[in-house]
Amino acid sequence: MDRVDVYLEPVRAFMHELGAFLPRLGVALVVMLLGILLAKAARFAIQRGLRAINFHILTKRSGMDNFLKRGGTLIDTVDLFGLLAYWLVILIALVVAFNGLGLTHVTELLGRVMWFVPKVIVALLILAFGAYFARFVANAVYTYCENAGIHDGDSLSRLARYAIMAFVVMIALDQMEVGGTIIRDAFLIVLGGVVLAIALAFGLGGREWAAARLEEWWPTKQRDRIP
Repeated sequence: MDRVDVYLEPVRAFMHELGAFLPRLGVALVVMLLGILLAKAARFAIQRGLRAINFHILTKRSGMDNFLKRGGTLIDTVDLFGLLAYWLVILIALVVAFNGLGLTHVTELLGRVMWFVPKVIVALLILAFGAYFARFVANAVYTYCENAGIHDGDSLSRLARYAIMAFVVMIALDQMEVGGTIIRDAFLIVLGGVVLAIALAFGLGGREWAAARLEEWWPTKQRDRIP
């Protein structure tokens, strides 16, 4: 009998662990099922809510929808926000489910990914409003140049738009904590290099062109009238 008990002891231990694990597995499956249902509801609510406030018009005018289409995606920015909300809820459900199963290492990894998704959502909002503002400023610059008779209005409007978008992208990357100080330092180095290149170009070979543009934009007669 003692020998039989020795052989049966691992089986008893396994059955005991299995009996304790099955209820937790059942709870985890229920949590995942509820998570999927809530994720679908969240995606539907986000998409309908954003379209109700005409957010898709803003993203279309800002150029983000066109950017996504050029990348080969079949969804627009509103659908992308809904997809991010869907996966955020799914990740929350996974964290709760794995935490109930006692898989702490998996829970920690999923928790890091889960906290990264809201940063991506905020970064996309920054890009959407920043791109719309950049396009608005570019149109304003172009309209002013046309009314003032400046022939380089298209180039100036593009320069203003690209400059604003560069700052917007840097803010979005900083929001996602991508690159950190490396991105900022690289941007400042590139910006300084561009400014230096323009200064050298004007100083070495573009003085006559700059003088002609200054005379065209701001004639000498108007400057002489200023006390």
